[in-house]
Amino acid sequence: MALSSTKDLSPTMTTQTLIFFFLLFFPTVFTASHGSTTNPVGFESLKVSPSEFAGTVKSVVDVLQDVTSILSEFGSGFGDSLLSNAVSDCLDLLDLSSDELDWSVSATQTPQGKHNSTGNLSSDLRTWVSAALANQDTCMDGFDGTNGIVKGLVSSGLGQVMSLLQQLLTQVNPVSNHFPFSSTQGQFPSWVKPGDRKLLQANGVVVDAVVSTDGTGNFTKLMDAVMAAPNYSMKRYVIFVRRGVYHENVEIKKKKWNLMMIGEGMSATVITGNRSFIDGWTTFRSATFAVSGRGFIARDINFQNTAGPEKHQAVALRSDSDLSVFYRCGIFGYQDSLYTHTMRQFYRECRISGTVDFIFGDATAIFQNCLIEVKKGLPNQKNTITAQGRKTPDEPTGFSIQFCNISADSDLVNSVNSTHTYLGRPWKPYSRTVFMQSYISDVLSPEGWLEWNGDFALDTLYYAEYLNYGPGAGVANRVKWPGYHVMNSSSQASNFTVSQFIEGNLWLPSTGVTFTSGLEE
Repeated sequence: MALSSTKDLSPTMTTQTLIFFFLLFFPTVFTASHGSTTNPVGFESLKVSPSEFAGTVKSVVDVLQDVTSILSEFGSGFGDSLLSNAVSDCLDLLDLSSDELDWSVSATQTPQGKHNSTGNLSSDLRTWVSAALANQDTCMDGFDGTNGIVKGLVSSGLGQVMSLLQQLLTQVNPVSNHFPFSSTQGQFPSWVKPGDRKLLQANGVVVDAVVSTDGTGNFTKLMDAVMAAPNYSMKRYVIFVRRGVYHENVEIKKKKWNLMMIGEGMSATVITGNRSFIDGWTTFRSATFAVSGRGFIARDINFQNTAGPEKHQAVALRSDSDLSVFYRCGIFGYQDSLYTHTMRQFYRECRISGTVDFIFGDATAIFQNCLIEVKKGLPNQKNTITAQGRKTPDEPTGFSIQFCNISADSDLVNSVNSTHTYLGRPWKPYSRTVFMQSYISDVLSPEGWLEWNGDFALDTLYYAEYLNYGPGAGVANRVKWPGYHVMNSSSQASNFTVSQFIEGNLWLPSTGVTFTSGLEE
């Protein structure tokens, strides 16, 4: 996530040509309608009528199409591989945003349709619109270190999109306990078919495809198995990945719904890659394993990026999968190991390691019973476990780390006194992270948290700790920022539990994963 110096403008692309493209493809950027503001009309999840909500969405989509048109003209990158990758990222992200906005309109107009994913419309809408907002930010971040003029032209359109998306967020009522099903255990998403429910409740699976390096399965490559899976499946499709090391960069696209990938253990089934920012990849595209299709489940798999600390941003796992679960998985890297990019995500009994910002993104994510290990990085480098990317107070996003173990990895054990390690730093203005009921070893520096840049976001972030224990859990010498809190009551902490923070009681039972709904383990 660190910024790099901007490269000189390619001699094959003049400023005049860029401006021509801008005028040709962005005639409506500054004239897209923001919609009118009206009083609530009684629709419980919206502060405006569904038709007005849909009208604002249409304004966003119109500008997204304009931005997509101009980006398509820069697809070659003019010989700059990083610029080409940034453009490719943006095109994918804008396409994903269009889908998320389509889901939102569909869910408001047909509450019992296939896009009614959890049954809590407010939670769904706020999640999807927030994801679309994060996508625009990621698109812009990808241009760091590339042609400055291209970034400037793209930012004009994306700025308009972000403004409209922020308006959309304000049109959705926050999730409220008045929903009668918000605390009910055992319900299933609408896309889980009755035949799957018994199977998943019993934590049993029927395998649809087998991947094996020795040729004894249906496939030898993970991507071949993924490509063969059905699109937009309303039932679970299970891929069994036999033990072995898979040297692949795997990307599960948005059309692949409800995939389940099962390995033979995080030490046995290994998916590995080494893409990095230094080698010309955007942070987004550096992921060894990336998933966007909704309802993804991974179990007993090791995801790793071996680029090393000197290559800076190098993602092992990236998830944009709504209602996704990672159970007994290993996620290993250095800087930016785990990119919880967007959506609602749940991690249980995982082992996650890294150095700088190694759990980051703008998802709404909960980690339970995970081993979070801090590694030894570059000389004089400060370690930060989290960098959460919430941009506005209307986003429901954040990280909740509960019942976890925060310790030094084996390569850092003998250097904890000379290496500074922190729970997190604010990547974006409203960064939100909570550590609760977790063991914190002496790896942690007494201040607990690290600033990003001077006093940036120290008033607006929300960082909190609740009933942690261990030699690093004392809060007496913690930072004194306005946004830092020591939570003293269970009523405060309960806001960051599975049942409330990710509406987990509505969808986790269908996955077969073990989870703790509240504060009691």
